[in-house]
Amino acid sequence: MLGGRRGRIIAWGLWDWGSSAFNAVIGTFVFAVYLTGTVGADLPGPVSANSWLGYTLGAAGLLVALLAPVIGQRADATGRRRRSVGIWTALVVACTAAMFGVQDDHRWFALGLVLLGLGSICFELASVPYNALLLGVSTPATIGRVSGFGWAMGYLGGIFLLLLVYAGFIAGDGGLAGLPTENGLNIRVVALVAAGWFALFALPLFRWVPEPPRATDRAARSGGLLAGYRTLLGDIRTLYRRAPHTVYFLAASALYRDGVAAIFAFGGVLAVTVYGIDAADVLIFGVVANVTAAAGALVAGWFDDRVGPKAVIIGSLLGMLIAGTVLLGVSGPVAFWIAGLALTLFVGPAQASSRTFLARLAPAGHEGQLFGLYATTGRAVSFLAPTLVGLCTQLFGADRAGIAGILIVLGAGLIALWPVRPPVTERASAARGTA
Repeated sequence: MLGGRRGRIIAWGLWDWGSSAFNAVIGTFVFAVYLTGTVGADLPGPVSANSWLGYTLGAAGLLVALLAPVIGQRADATGRRRRSVGIWTALVVACTAAMFGVQDDHRWFALGLVLLGLGSICFELASVPYNALLLGVSTPATIGRVSGFGWAMGYLGGIFLLLLVYAGFIAGDGGLAGLPTENGLNIRVVALVAAGWFALFALPLFRWVPEPPRATDRAARSGGLLAGYRTLLGDIRTLYRRAPHTVYFLAASALYRDGVAAIFAFGGVLAVTVYGIDAADVLIFGVVANVTAAAGALVAGWFDDRVGPKAVIIGSLLGMLIAGTVLLGVSGPVAFWIAGLALTLFVGPAQASSRTFLARLAPAGHEGQLFGLYATTGRAVSFLAPTLVGLCTQLFGADRAGIAGILIVLGAGLIALWPVRPPVTERASAARGTA
């Protein structure tokens, strides 16, 4: 059914489509909101539910930073990236399904935090070998479009599932299904739906997506976890000597990806507190923003294959900086919708082309390890944008000023990326060959 290159691309992209169940439904708009706003609403003690959530996700990020490069290295060494994706995906599905047990009582709050934290760790670790499989479904001439297709599938899957669960289980009194809302039953059922959604759409990857080449050097012979870290440190030194611009890109992308993450983390809060968007309309804005980001990712994939990923990333960062600066000076819901959607138009391209930038640089057999480092560097500075948002808000005494903190991080990422040598695309190679 999904034979041929086109079918393999679709099968690969369906994992992104399915993963939106955890990203959009569990982590952003539904379960996390239920956990902090309902389950933890009457949490005893001086620490708020939101603070506990922040601490939990921070600890999860630290574990990902420690484990991701070695997980990717081991997947490269064994040549079993699909199996690695499968194991971590299954664990995400299990954590998501177990969220059905988190009832509307603060005594269940700790369980919800643990499941959300573990699910976040497993999801990030699944993404490492999944990204490495990109080279198995694309060619040097199509890698940008394929990566953009994957990101777009993730955005569109999130839109579809959000609308489905909102209409079916949330809107009004238990949605069209008419589920009881007592004890959070309708939201807990949404967790089961999300688990099934991810499991269902992840399956085609394991049937139709091929493995890239396995590592053939000493990484394949490394033994346990400590040996893996020793190999990793040696490989980082070697990478810096042989390809310093790859290391520079990892550092630069860590900065601007933290800024992009902050857009998602604080966008909804700022929409309500600064621009007067009704809390019920934030979900609608999220749906439209996902459509916009998906369209941007698809169009950018075409440009990526023609002008290279660096040009797309720089153009996207400039677009986000301009839109963010406009947001600093405007007020009201209409202005937020216009400038906010302009901002999200450039988010998808930055994310998709960052993935192709690294994939084009990756030596054969080491894709998983590099994407593990990509995950690690992204987590290494994940405190920066949220801290600057809080600092700017406090210094200027206004929630709006928090936008400046995000813009500072995006600007720093742009400056750091500017001198990085871009990877050579197939089109550029052909042009030099005929010169």
